[in-house]
Amino acid sequence: MSSREPEPVHLRRIDPAQNMRRFYSLSVQPTLFGGASLIRDWGRIGTRGQTMMETFETAADAARALRRLERTKRRRGYGSAFRHPG
Repeated sequence: MSSREPEPVHLRRIDPAQNMRRFYSLSVQPTLFGGASLIRDWGRIGTRGQTMMETFETAADAARALRRLERTKRRRGYGSAFRHPG
């Protein structure tokens, strides 16, 4: 089994009609005690925003929480922040 953390997720939601320009970032980082933390950053694009850290017993638990939050945000209209050519 791999204890590798999932890749960070960077999402954004832009709706000029509502003057909405938001970002949402998720990442998993190891803790000093063998667990893993899910780091969430969100706010208006161009600002520092807010940060929240949630700690889990295992990296797998943190990765599941990351995927769940990513699905929720995508359902609410957030999309990938970086467009790849092709």
